[in-house]
This record gives sequence, C-alpha cells and structure tokens, in this order.
Amino acid sequence: MTSQTKGFRKINWSKVGSYAILILLAVLYVGPLFMLVNTSLKTMPSFMKDATSLTTSLNFENFSEAWTKANFPKYLLNSVLYTVAATTIYIITAVFVAFPIARKYIKFSGAVLTLFVIALFLPPALIPQFQLILNLGLYNNPIGYIMLFIVNPIGIVILVNYIKTVPKELDEAAALDGCGYFRFVWSIVLPLIRPAIATVVVMHSIGIWNEIIAPTIYLTNKDYYPITRGLIVFQGVYGSNWPTLAAAVLLLTLPMLVLFLVLQRYIVSGLTAGAVKG
Repeated sequence: MTSQTKGFRKINWSKVGSYAILILLAVLYVGPLFMLVNTSLKTMPSFMKDATSLTTSLNFENFSEAWTKANFPKYLLNSVLYTVAATTIYIITAVFVAFPIARKYIKFSGAVLTLFVIALFLPPALIPQFQLILNLGLYNNPIGYIMLFIVNPIGIVILVNYIKTVPKELDEAAALDGCGYFRFVWSIVLPLIRPAIATVVVMHSIGIWNEIIAPTIYLTNKDYYPITRGLIVFQGVYGSNWPTLAAAVLLLTLPMLVLFLVLQRYIVSGLTAGAVKG
C-alpha cells in the first residue's frame, strides 16, 4: 500500500463534510450583507449600470448623505430612547417575576411557567392591544409605545431556567442575615445571573430595534418615529438612490452590533455555565 493511499484513507470525510456545510451556510448568511455593503459604496451611475457588480471605488459620501438627510439622527435617537427605556424596565420587572417562579415561592409556579411557554406560540393580540392603548389615551405617545415592549415571555423563561442554577442556600443565608427580599434579588441574584440578563438584553433590544409593525400602527407623528419607521419615509423621499438607502441600513445595524460585541463574553459564559451546571 503506497503512502498516497494511506494519506487518502486518513482523510476524515465527516469533518470535511461538516466544514463544507458550515462554509455554505456562512456564504448564504454573509452574501446578502456583502451585497448591502457593496451597494452602499457605489455611486448612483455605477449602480444603475450594473447593480450586482463589485464596486470599483469607495464612495463613503453615501453614509454622510444618509446621516444628514431625511431626519435620520432624530429617528435614530428615538430608537435608542425606546430601546433603552423598554429594555431597562423589562429586565428589572422580569427578574422580580422570574425569581419567585424559579424558587417556587408562589403557588402553581410550574403552571405559571407553562403559561409563559405557551405565550411564545401565541400570535400578538393586536386588536385588544390597540383598544387598550387607545382607551388609556396613549395612542401616538412614546410612553404608550414603550409599554408595548415591557412584556416578553421568552425572557422570563430564560431567566427562570438560569435562576434555578443559583444555589438555594443563598436564600436561607440571606434570610438569616436579615436581608430583605428586594435587597436580596437586587444585590445578590442580579450579579449572579448577569450572563442570562445579557442574553435577554440582546434579544429584547434587537426585537425593539427592528420592530416595524408597532410604530406603523401606534405612532403617526413623524417626531416620534423610530429608525425603522423613518426608513420608510427615507425611501419615499430618496427611493431612487439605492446606494444611499443601503448606507442608511448599515448605519441602522451598527448600534445593535456594538451592543452584541460588548455583551458577547457574558452571553458565551452564560451558555457554557448553563451547559456545565445542567
């Protein structure tokens, strides 16, 4: 048997197939993003000549034009305010809801958690929600819009499952030391579940940031538009300038990308910690 034959047989074809599938999935995922970046760097004449060809020059003026026109900074600021406010309120309330469910300090805690799981598969109740916001006088109001995002069942499920990994002996020790309930959750539980909180923050923030249906329904005043709703106006005014619109979309993705990069180490550590403790 020749050395070439031995080398051929030593090839791990299952690993080669796995890498091939991963590369294919990466191309399918990165391909549209690459085309978006490519379009954002083109001039309008080059885009009209061949929309799918690679750009021959780096036209960064599209980004400055996207930033200065169509009230883009105002819409971006609105999105930041909505996302930060709604996510902060949600995280604080979700932790205080998830903790007693995880510790079974309330009756039928398992049934309550099951209801949150069932809620994941239910469609949004748009009509009752709209009537409630309207009757509360919060229609076309930033406060009413923020209130739409302070409930999210997936976050409760994640927090409950992670809190279960925190030793229950801490509760007993805190009670013996005279530590109150709210102080215990705020000072001890919150720091211990930072990876789970980071995961929920990223998921919840991305959901609010990318929302397009809710602002279309509940916000009619242009001064209150988030960036996703503002891009519709942007396209209406500069719809023929696709390179500038592509640059605006890339600017839209930057804040969530930065948020993910900042919290990435917490998310990864949370996943690995859950795997070891489970």
